[in-house]
Amino acid sequence: MKGWSWVRFAQRSGYSGLFVLTLARPASLPAEIQPADCARAAKYSESRRGSAMVVIQNGRTVFEHYANGGSANRRWPIFSGTKTFWGIAALAAVQDGLFRLDDPVSDTITEWKNDPRKSQITIRHLLSQTDGIEGASRLQRPTIRDRNAMAIKLPMVAETGTAFIYGPSHLQIFSELLRRKLKGRSVISYFEAHVSSRLGLHDLKYKKDARGNPLPATGFELTAREWARLGELVVGDGNYQRRQIVPSNVLREAFIGSQANPAYGLTLWLNHQAPNGGEVDMERMLDLPWQNAQWMGVCICKDAPADMVVALGSHYQRLFVIPSLKAIIVRQGSGGNFSDAQFLRLVLGRGG
Repeated sequence: MKGWSWVRFAQRSGYSGLFVLTLARPASLPAEIQPADCARAAKYSESRRGSAMVVIQNGRTVFEHYANGGSANRRWPIFSGTKTFWGIAALAAVQDGLFRLDDPVSDTITEWKNDPRKSQITIRHLLSQTDGIEGASRLQRPTIRDRNAMAIKLPMVAETGTAFIYGPSHLQIFSELLRRKLKGRSVISYFEAHVSSRLGLHDLKYKKDARGNPLPATGFELTAREWARLGELVVGDGNYQRRQIVPSNVLREAFIGSQANPAYGLTLWLNHQAPNGGEVDMERMLDLPWQNAQWMGVCICKDAPADMVVALGSHYQRLFVIPSLKAIIVRQGSGGNFSDAQFLRLVLGRGG
């Protein structure tokens, strides 16, 4: 994943929402993450209600810590970290030939064909949450009988491609699109066959509605080591334990930000605007009304490599993946006054 190859890939893509920077590991960063630095980061995390921390580099566990007598076998909610697994499922479906990312959603959800606004939405817009549809956090309520039917009827609140509107609606619409593409096959069975089973993950909580539709926006509970397997896929350029799950050229689509939010790709958060971007707390930004959030010129950590990608869940559940360092960092916890940037500086030996 050299910087020049990303730029060349960007030039080939033709995606109008493209935002790519040349990616390289800062010269000041050490090649190897040190256990002593990880221990300082774990102390900081635990002081902010952290429960688990695992650091893997070059396929080797550098550091592992569980707070208050916790167990490596304890599964923990990853909340919106669930989204990224479904993003990988979408990329697997691209490889399978079920659709292309820039296909109009209305080719499949034909109810949108005659809607002048919704007919402009592509699958890429859904996965990058830039389709302009209401975020609709109410879709997460367990009492909803058919989330898919509700999601495709949601109103548009912005023009397609002009705004980043975070919420469960976009992946719920994608779930309905995938359901129709599968023509009777189960969406969950497809996900398990192409993603979770290949990662050795079983007995996941799908938060199904009465119609059996999964809730792709949230719900999974994983141990820190289980979550790290997704990081191994990214570091492995689409391969996990020598088995290809997503081809590298398809996986890299997930690392492209949009014009509306350069810090978010296809279900992954991006650090592309480092080191010159301003550090922000992504969770606090998401608490703002979408009209007030500012995504231009922001990053997760100035001192982390620009190629870092992050799966992010509420209460500071984090999967940090740094391909240039071949590093995976998992942090789980129960909220607290936590700073991604400070935590990463400690892990990377950059102080606090």
